[in-house]
Amino acid sequence: MAELNKEVFGLDVQNHELLKTAYDAYLANSRSSHAKTLKRGEVRGGGKKPWKQKGTGRARFGSTRNPIWRHGGVAFGRTGNENFTKKMSKTAKKVAVKQALSLKNSENAIIVLKEPVTFVGKTKEAVKVMKDLKIEDKNILAVVKEKSDNIMRATNNLPNLKLVRATYLNVFDILNADVIVFGPNALAAAEAWLLDKEEA
Repeated sequence: MAELNKEVFGLDVQNHELLKTAYDAYLANSRSSHAKTLKRGEVRGGGKKPWKQKGTGRARFGSTRNPIWRHGGVAFGRTGNENFTKKMSKTAKKVAVKQALSLKNSENAIIVLKEPVTFVGKTKEAVKVMKDLKIEDKNILAVVKEKSDNIMRATNNLPNLKLVRATYLNVFDILNADVIVFGPNALAAAEAWLLDKEEA
């Protein structure tokens, strides 16, 4: 078992405000903006005035596509151009990731493999590793230094395993995982990235 750097995995997390901010930012930045409503000028029809202006005793209307009419346009609806992104500084993101990793480490939910695992692209290879570690029934976050075609082929069909590069770790994936598995090379890459150091 590799020794974990206390600067990354040993923080004393007393306030979870930064974690929540990073978690919410991940969800907001993943949100798409495809919904679009039609304004009164975009709804088909309504060109004819429904009844004359005066004399009917009814309220005056110029179009059946008025927003207060059924089948009318939508006032202040979605345009499809909404921007839901939330910005965080790189420093804040890294601190939040270190806090999340520290929480998982305090729960003994981090596993570091002694030797790198090589795959030829078979799912059964990844399943065997999970069974050997006795984590096949858990939600797993597997951290690698680089994604290779063989690793991706071996893990893509496993619904309870998510593969992520060490330098793309995020609070959302970390907190939602039951267990986090690092390869030795991935651990070194993650620590170097989070501590802004050159990788050894």
